[in-house]
Amino acid sequence: MSDATTGVPASELSDEELEAQGTRAHETRNWVFLHGSAEQFAHHTARMLELEREYVRRHPKRTWQGSGGAATDIAQTAASWRETVRAVIAQLEALVDLPDPSPADAAPATDPVLAFLQKLADNGGRLNKLEAHQIAREVGLDPAVRADLYRADPQLVATEGTDRVLTEAGRARLAGTE
Repeated sequence: MSDATTGVPASELSDEELEAQGTRAHETRNWVFLHGSAEQFAHHTARMLELEREYVRRHPKRTWQGSGGAATDIAQTAASWRETVRAVIAQLEALVDLPDPSPADAAPATDPVLAFLQKLADNGGRLNKLEAHQIAREVGLDPAVRADLYRADPQLVATEGTDRVLTEAGRARLAGTE
């Protein structure tokens, strides 16, 4: 990756910048995991690991490795690290090994709004917000257009706690009777 995509190398950051960027990387990890693209996830992982390595290099006594919590059994420590690396590799390989849809599996081009509303209807008219967000990405629904479904008058999709619910107006839009 170029410096344009990775930012300032961690080794060139001040201690304050290193700590702030490391904290921010950990704060945003869940969002990137749930909502980011494969490229964003890979970039975030690489950057977070770079920041962590630099932090450990500069401040080994502030981490479990240097604070007395480090394992004294070198073989066990190596085995733990190998398992961690294998898990990261497996996760990244799963991202790049997603099967390409065959022409028979490819859905015909359709309106992303109608496809999103149909997926909601197919799931009983109610989905967890994370599932709804994922479906919106799968059908190619632009985030601004998705937001308009909640703001329309009348609403096509409503929010109920952590669920996204297809409204009667949404059902009418699907049926073409709006």
